[in-house]
Amino acid sequence: MAIHIERRQFIFALGGATIAWPLAARAQQSGKLPTIGYLGASTPSLDTQRVGAFVQRLRELGWIEGRTERFAEIAAEFVRLKVDVIVTVGTLPALAAKQATALIPIVFAGAGDPVGTGIVASLARPGGNVTGLSVQFTDLAGKRLELLREVVPNLRRLAIMGNVGNPIHVLEMDKVQVAAHTLGLEVAALEIRRGEDIAPAFEALKGRAEALYVPADPLMNTNRVRINTLALGARLPTMHGVREYVEAGGLMSFGPSIPDLYRRAAEFVDKILRGTKPSDIPVEQPTKFDLIINLTTAKALGLTIPEPFLLRADEVIE
Repeated sequence: MAIHIERRQFIFALGGATIAWPLAARAQQSGKLPTIGYLGASTPSLDTQRVGAFVQRLRELGWIEGRTERFAEIAAEFVRLKVDVIVTVGTLPALAAKQATALIPIVFAGAGDPVGTGIVASLARPGGNVTGLSVQFTDLAGKRLELLREVVPNLRRLAIMGNVGNPIHVLEMDKVQVAAHTLGLEVAALEIRRGEDIAPAFEALKGRAEALYVPADPLMNTNRVRINTLALGARLPTMHGVREYVEAGGLMSFGPSIPDLYRRAAEFVDKILRGTKPSDIPVEQPTKFDLIINLTTAKALGLTIPEPFLLRADEVIE
C-alpha cells in the first residue's frame, strides 16, 4: 500500500536475482501511481551510489518518495506488472527489456554502444520505445590505451580480457585491438564466458603481456576483485572503464561519470512521465569523464606515477 506524501511520489523496492527495482512516480488524479521498473546489471552494493544519484535527481525534479509493501520481481515481471517506465543499466538488460516489450517506454541509464548493439536505430532518432544515455565505451578505447602508456611507458604487449557472450564486449575488444595496433602494441585477446574461465586465462597469459585491459559488464563486475588479485599477482597493470574496478584493486579507470549518467537518466524518466515519447528524446552521450587511479596498486606494481598525471586525475585512491 502506498502512502501519499505529496502530489508527485515515487516508491522504492529492491529484489530479484538481478536488481529489479520498481519506482512508483507521480500520483495521478485516478489515484494510480505510475511505476518505473529498474533493471540493473550488477549487485545492489555496486549500484548503491549510482542509484542514489538517480533517485536524488528525481527528488530534485519534484518526485517525492513514498512507501510500498510490494517488491519487484526480476525483469520479466515488469511487463506483467504493467510498469509505466523501465530503466535499465548495461547493454544486456537494455536488449532484454527491448525484447520484452515494444510498448512500455525504456530508458537505459548507460549502454556501451546502443547503435552498434541494435538497442536504438540512431542517437539522434532512437525510434520505437527506447532512449537513454550512451556511455560509448568503445569510442574510448584509444584514449584509455594512451593513458595506460603514460603510466607504463615501455608498454609493448597488451592483453584484453572480455566476456564474449556480451555483444558490447566483442565490439570493445575489436576497438581496443585496432587502437593497440595503431600504437604498435602486440595484443593477446582472452575470451571469457563464465567466471571459471578467468583463472585459466591468466595461466595462459603468463609471459605474454605487460598490461591488461578489462571491459566492464555484469560477469566482470562480479569477478572484479578476483581479476585484479590475479592481475596483481601476475604483475599486470590494469585499465578499466568504471571506478568500482579501481576500488577493487585495479590500477586505473577512465570513463563517463556513472552518477552523472544516472542523474540525467532521471531527467529522461521525468520527461516521459510528463508525456514525452521516448522516440522524441535523442540518446545523449557523456559530458563528464572521470580518471581514477589506485596509488596503492601502483606502488605494489613498482610503478611511479608521474606527478602531472596525478594532478589530472579526478580521484586518487590510496
